[in-house]
Amino acid sequence: MPDAPAVVVFAPSPLLTVTVEDRSGEADIHVHAGGQGVWEARMIVSLGVPVVVCAALGGETGRLLAHLLHGEGMTLVDVAADVRNGGYVHDRRRSERSVVAEAPGGALGRHDLDALYEATLAHGLRHGTVLLSGPQDDRVIPASIYRRLAVDLAANECTVAVDLAGERLTEALHGEPDLVKVSHSELVDDGRAADAELPSLLTAMRSLRADGAGTVVVSRAAEPAVALVEDTVYEIRMPSLEPAEPRGAGDSMTAGMVAARAEGRSWTDALRLGAACGALNVVRHGLGTGGRDAVSVLAERIELAELE
Repeated sequence: MPDAPAVVVFAPSPLLTVTVEDRSGEADIHVHAGGQGVWEARMIVSLGVPVVVCAALGGETGRLLAHLLHGEGMTLVDVAADVRNGGYVHDRRRSERSVVAEAPGGALGRHDLDALYEATLAHGLRHGTVLLSGPQDDRVIPASIYRRLAVDLAANECTVAVDLAGERLTEALHGEPDLVKVSHSELVDDGRAADAELPSLLTAMRSLRADGAGTVVVSRAAEPAVALVEDTVYEIRMPSLEPAEPRGAGDSMTAGMVAARAEGRSWTDALRLGAACGALNVVRHGLGTGGRDAVSVLAERIELAELE
C-alpha cells in the first residue's frame, strides 16, 4: 500500500537559472533551480502537498542545484550523473526577456538512466502518484524511458500524470496515464491537431483518449483551457488578470491538478485548482510560485462551462 499522499515528480535534468532584473536602477541577480519538473514541484509544495523530486545532477551546476533544491521544502532523490546539468542566464531588466546565454544539459548515460528509473519507480510505488515532466532538451534523455515508467507504474496501481509532447507523449500513452496535459501549440507542432481552432483541438483530444489517455487538458495561452473529462468537455474560464510573466502558467496548472488529485479531490475541483495556480503564476515574476490562500480564492472564481 502507498505511504501518506505525496507527489513524485520525475524531473530528469533540472536547470540552473540566473535572471537579472532591475531594482531601482541597479542589477538584481536571482539564482534558482528551474526546469519544468522543478517549477511544477515548487507549485505543489506551495499547496501543502509533500513532493519527492527524482532528478539526475552532475557537474558544477548539479552541485549548486542540489543545494538550492534541498532548501525548497521538497524531498530530493538525486542520481549522481556523469554529465553536468544545463542552465541559462536571462536579462529581464527591460520589458522583454533577453537571452544572455543558454546551455543544454549533457545526455544521460545508461547507468544514470537506470538509476533514475529505479528511483522514480520505487518512490512512485511508495507514494502512489507520479508526475512525468520533460527535459529542457531532447538530447538529455531518450523518449523510451517515459514508456517504461508510465507502463510499469500504472501496472502497479500508481496514478500517472504526464506533461509532455512529441515522441515523449507518444511513448507515455502506452501506460494509459490518468492525466495528459499538453498545450495547443504542441498539438499543432506534433501534427495531432490540424490548427489551433477549438474543433481541431477537440478532435486531437479525443484521439489522445483513444490512444490511452484518461483526462486530457489543453492549455491555450491567453484563451481558456479546455478539458475532456470522461465524456464531458469543459472550457475553463479564468478571471481577467494583468500578466507579469506569462511563462510557466501551463506547468503551474498541471501542478495544481496533480496536487488536487493526490488529495482525493474530484476532477472538477482539480480543474479549478489547476486553473487558479496557472492564473496566479502569470501575475508573479517567479515561475511555479504562488500562495495557497491566493490560489483558493482564485479557484472559487474559475468557471467550468460545459461545451456541446
